[in-house]
Amino acid sequence: MTVPLGGVPLADHAAVYAALDRAGFTDVWSSEVAGTDAFTPLALAAAWAPRLRLGTAITPAFTRGPGLLAMSAAALAEAAPGRFALGIGASSPVVVRDWNAVAYDEPFKRTRDVLRFLRAALRGETVDGAFDTFAVRRFALERPPAVPPPVLLAALRPGMLRLAAAEADGVILNWLAAEDVPTAVAELGERRPGFEVAARIFVCPTEDTAYARALGRRLITGYLTVPAYAAFHRWLGRQETLGPMWRAWEAGDRRGAAAAVPDEVVDALVLHGSPERCVAGARRYAAHGVDVPVLAVLPTPETTEGGADAWAGLLPRLGIDVTEVA
Repeated sequence: MTVPLGGVPLADHAAVYAALDRAGFTDVWSSEVAGTDAFTPLALAAAWAPRLRLGTAITPAFTRGPGLLAMSAAALAEAAPGRFALGIGASSPVVVRDWNAVAYDEPFKRTRDVLRFLRAALRGETVDGAFDTFAVRRFALERPPAVPPPVLLAALRPGMLRLAAAEADGVILNWLAAEDVPTAVAELGERRPGFEVAARIFVCPTEDTAYARALGRRLITGYLTVPAYAAFHRWLGRQETLGPMWRAWEAGDRRGAAAAVPDEVVDALVLHGSPERCVAGARRYAAHGVDVPVLAVLPTPETTEGGADAWAGLLPRLGIDVTEVA
């Protein structure tokens, strides 16, 4: 499950984590855009739910210096030995450049260099030298984790997917349909033992189809017009179906861009309907090759209006007992 849950304060997440654990969920994964940072919700989970596995999906490779990113990962790995996975990725120009005032240059090389730095630093090695995109002088963690965390790489197209297969411990997929998974996984080639394929799966568990599709269109136009995601979906074969959206967006017609997204694309990328139907849709990702399906529950009219009581009624239908959340 993606955490934190929308509308539930972080201070109240002890009950959420306990409920996830009781229900048999194995993992909680954070994200980092403009809400919480990636590490704080997981640090709370490390203390409050000592059996859950923790993961970041993802921490940007640009917005922290290499040493600070290694320190944050090492601290969480020390707090939750053997049950933390660090997911990193290039993020986007909006997050990196527009919101964090960092140049978004050579994202492939920067992500590769951060991956290589982290793998060495988290093993307790002293890193001293120049990478293509930065240089580090004699950095060594004072508290290297006894169990170095696996490092997963967010990847979309062949180059980054192949980098993940060659140098990371797993790959994180995002914004793709279940039927797209084999296309991405094929680029990984033969995987090493323990290599994981994780995917964030957006679910909007409401039977208000008009609401779910309107929200899905807003999200799709916000994400899939980012150059990397646009190129990803062209590679997946959606040039014709998403071409009108891209052309409207480029012309400055934001409303027209959203209206141009076909229903079938929304339905493939944002699972909606009853909670049971959403869960069945998520299982298709596993059937197509995802090892770690990570649900990201979007706001619904029910949760927006009903607050904690609505969450308490909804989440058990996703397989979660949250009687304590309310």
